[in-house]
Amino acid sequence: MSIDRDMRSGSTTILVLTLLQEQPMYGYQIVKEIARRSGGYFQFKEGTLYPALHRLERDGLISAEWRAESNAPKRKYYVLTEKGRDELEHSTEAWRTFSRKLLDLLGGDETAPEGTR
Repeated sequence: MSIDRDMRSGSTTILVLTLLQEQPMYGYQIVKEIARRSGGYFQFKEGTLYPALHRLERDGLISAEWRAESNAPKRKYYVLTEKGRDELEHSTEAWRTFSRKLLDLLGGDETAPEGTR
């Protein structure tokens, strides 16, 4: 497994929790929104995302509910739980610290996103 792929797969949880903090979403919607917001950098396949969603649900970070919309089949929507909100807060701070320290090690923070320096 390449380092690039390791870094991407290690970020699945925070990406999903961040989106669900904004609104409940169904799986395909999550995949498309992550790809859109990352400019295509993060491309999750269903075989990657759904096991992660099931793990997050099993860990109590998200819950799932079936919803019917007019003229569409029922979809399983995922919702962030209070435990998930706490985890997102902790993970966000951990990622910011990690990013700062990595950039320090690489020789500077001029490329660090605002709020992570």
